[in-house]
Amino acid sequence: MGLDKILAISGKPGLYELTAQTRGGFVAKSLLDGKKIAVNMRHNVSILSEIAIYTYTEEIPLGEVFEKIKEKEDGKQTISHKASKNELESFFSEILPDYDEDRVYASDMKKIIQWYNILIDHGMTDFSKEAKAEKSDEEE
Repeated sequence: MGLDKILAISGKPGLYELTAQTRGGFVAKSLLDGKKIAVNMRHNVSILSEIAIYTYTEEIPLGEVFEKIKEKEDGKQTISHKASKNELESFFSEILPDYDEDRVYASDMKKIIQWYNILIDHGMTDFSKEAKAEKSDEEE
């Protein structure tokens, strides 16, 4: 399961796995409690593979940010998303030294850390490299 099947739905806590498409939307399963919900076009949905983090030079895909966190933490969970703003900024500076401090807010850092910890809890440790290889194989 790659990041292209993992969703963040605004107004709903945690992350969701895309399980099936319907006529008016799709069905998603919560990674927090396993409950399935119907999601229609009124919901604001973000696919994790489409999210990028601003730096001063370019936008870094979220999968690469997750990979950097994984390398720093040896594949284990990281700090709590409830850490102080200073702790979050310090942590982010370590994994992404050139992140754009004006456009990446503490709330964004909290989401990224929370999402990383949820994915690690569910045994997902491959965030970008193999998923990208699968995509390029499919395109050829």
